[in-house]
Amino acid sequence: MATLLSVLLAGSALVGAQDFSGGDRSEEAFQYVQPLDTVILDEYGSSPAVYPSPNATGAGGWEDALQKAKDFVALLTIEEKADMVSGQAGPCVGNTVAIPRLGFPGLCLHDGPLALRVADYTSTFSAGVSAGASWDKTLMYERGYALGEEFKGKGAHVALQPVAGPLGRSGYAGRNWEGSAADPYLAGIFMAETIKGTQDAGVQACAKHYIANEQETMRNPTFKPNGTTTDTLQAALSSNLDDRTMHELYLWPFANAAHAKVASFMCSYTRINGSYGCQNSATLNGLLKTELGFQGYVMSDWGATHSGVAGILAGQDMDMPGGLGAYGTAFAAGADYPMPSFFGGNITRAVNNGSLAETRVDDMIVRIMTPYFALGQDKDFPSVDESSAELNTFSPRSTWTREYNFTGTSSRDVRGNHAQLIRKHGAAGTVLLKNVNRALPLKSPRNIAIFGNDASEPTQGQLNQNNYEYGTIVAGGGSGTGQLTNLVSPLRAIQDRAARDNATKIVQYWLNNTLIANSNVDKLLIPDRPDVCIVMLKTWAAEGEDRASLHVDYDGDAVVESVASKCNNTVVVSHSPGINLLPWADHENVTAIVAAHFPGEESGNSLVDILYGDVNPSGHLPYTIALNGTDYNAPPTTAINTTGYYDWQSWFDEKLEIDYRYFDAHNISVRYEFGFGLSYTTFEIADLVATPLSANISALPAPLPIQPGGNPDLWTPLYNVTVSVSNTGDVAGHAVPQLYLGLPESAPEGTPVKQLRGFEKVWLEAGEKKTVCFELLRRDLSYWDIVRQEWVVGEGEFRVMVGESSRKVSVEGAVDVLGK
Repeated sequence: MATLLSVLLAGSALVGAQDFSGGDRSEEAFQYVQPLDTVILDEYGSSPAVYPSPNATGAGGWEDALQKAKDFVALLTIEEKADMVSGQAGPCVGNTVAIPRLGFPGLCLHDGPLALRVADYTSTFSAGVSAGASWDKTLMYERGYALGEEFKGKGAHVALQPVAGPLGRSGYAGRNWEGSAADPYLAGIFMAETIKGTQDAGVQACAKHYIANEQETMRNPTFKPNGTTTDTLQAALSSNLDDRTMHELYLWPFANAAHAKVASFMCSYTRINGSYGCQNSATLNGLLKTELGFQGYVMSDWGATHSGVAGILAGQDMDMPGGLGAYGTAFAAGADYPMPSFFGGNITRAVNNGSLAETRVDDMIVRIMTPYFALGQDKDFPSVDESSAELNTFSPRSTWTREYNFTGTSSRDVRGNHAQLIRKHGAAGTVLLKNVNRALPLKSPRNIAIFGNDASEPTQGQLNQNNYEYGTIVAGGGSGTGQLTNLVSPLRAIQDRAARDNATKIVQYWLNNTLIANSNVDKLLIPDRPDVCIVMLKTWAAEGEDRASLHVDYDGDAVVESVASKCNNTVVVSHSPGINLLPWADHENVTAIVAAHFPGEESGNSLVDILYGDVNPSGHLPYTIALNGTDYNAPPTTAINTTGYYDWQSWFDEKLEIDYRYFDAHNISVRYEFGFGLSYTTFEIADLVATPLSANISALPAPLPIQPGGNPDLWTPLYNVTVSVSNTGDVAGHAVPQLYLGLPESAPEGTPVKQLRGFEKVWLEAGEKKTVCFELLRRDLSYWDIVRQEWVVGEGEFRVMVGESSRKVSVEGAVDVLGK
């Protein structure tokens, strides 16, 4: 059935035939879209064309680097220009070739979001979901900085992180754990702080996967067996969404990335409103390079390029991984889908035959080289560590077509003191969900019993895998994982801590979930009853597949029921990529529940710090835990049983109603709400005061020249909100006051009941009281007006709510921002 979405453009945009992979859709060509016209989306979806691709200006502080980049480009031959924008097989996950005569070593690009994956002697940090669960801006920055230090130490110019796509539209999405939160504001803070940390360490960050990349199922087209690159059976899934949803949800955290002057964006596999992400001129030329003023370069996800000239004109600047040949070589390198090299020599031919302007190629390279110079990577940057070449199964040496000159030491140890940092971060991202009668922290238990296959060291190596039944899990799978060089398991850490505790005489353990779930636990235990039973659960998630269930893996629910039926002090700990249904949460013998997420290599130590009270838990949920899986409203699109070329369509009909916004809009009960998290102490929030920072606040932003992040007036503070936060308990700890806004009734239909627009993490000694200030930007107070094509501050009263979660509001007030 045909669907109508309003896509309204500011200014005229030349619209040509939609560039669908595998077919000419010229019958859907439009002429010109004038301001306020609408584009009718057919049953496949359409993305309006926006041309030309804007040239970089260096705005926002990169002007000097831009000139250096232009001077560099002026010295290149057309063949060298083609090389500069085309990936090549080599030692890193992504490589561009060196140009020795200009002293340019080429670029080394490496995964990923929590570790330099293809290398030795590196750290495995906490995952994005753990950083999001920390609600700690300082942690996000220092985590990004430490990652940057390790990437630089290994000679990697570009770190392929951080992640805001997926945002978390669906709890089932396989890569949610690489991102931080199912909320654009929290995700935006995570993006900005991570980028600033990484780039302050001298390494380019890459914001990914841009945009509306919200599931793994059918993320790539399917091809005929043994066919050619044009033998496509079905196009990849298309994420179809309206203009307001795009701006207020999915573009929001990427705007934070652009504002933080991120070096690069990675365009995604899926189609957006019918056009592939890496050749979608509306999202690349229009939203990213024009509206957000992005000054860096757009690289493809690996194998996400489906065209040459069309993608380049649409705004793509770099093809990755490139250089693998048209079809078979990609399979030889271990890929599961064809990776044609649309750039390379095709660019030279396109320039020579006049189908591609050389000035566009020049801008591609200027965009690539500007952050290189801006971050000082032309000065004393370490050479690539050769150890990556030995570990890189994606492009082994047999696939290389260029020689690499390794000049530095191989197998450099870049970990430094990061284990200590990872331990702290792992604990900070741990959320205490239940704690009856102060079951935690542990109080010198004499007898500890540990259950579950997540407790011990892995039995099949130190790379996280979905089929490793025995062994703790600290990260998900795919390109976002890490190659562990050290791992502290929960069992080992508890045993070590018990050995230092004179009161603890025994630590018993059972690791076989099948045995536990189907046994009378009384018969497993020694006669002296345990003081505490700790159940360790795990859940797998990975790139390339979405989760089939939101329950824990390996029959974990039955394990909890079995243990809790015999042990009246059962503490449940989960290592998980995000949402887990907890059907046993109300069991009277389940006294505590700990969501430890993916904490990184110091997993066991981070957990012990929480269990024993050395660290007061301060994590809060960056998503909602519902009562039932069917309560969620946006599962991945999987039930496509037809074989039409364009049949894989995902309609974002829920619009702005994802996660807590949906549950609030429909008043649905949940088990644990967004922002929820317990502490070993208690807090009180009071004394809300909202103060305007200007006497005459306008509804529309001032028409200022675009800077990275968009109109700079959107980033202007308009209001200060202060509250007092007191520690009313007897233990020092971190409070996490959260500010939510309810927009005025004048806002358009579908506006969420409340939206996160501020948070702080505040350390308070027992009995201490502090004033906390939230700075509200114009952007925070605005909604996207699809008619004006502008961010608008609505008329009427805003509800300002501050509390400890999205459903535990302590104080609230009303302000009329426009004063009318």
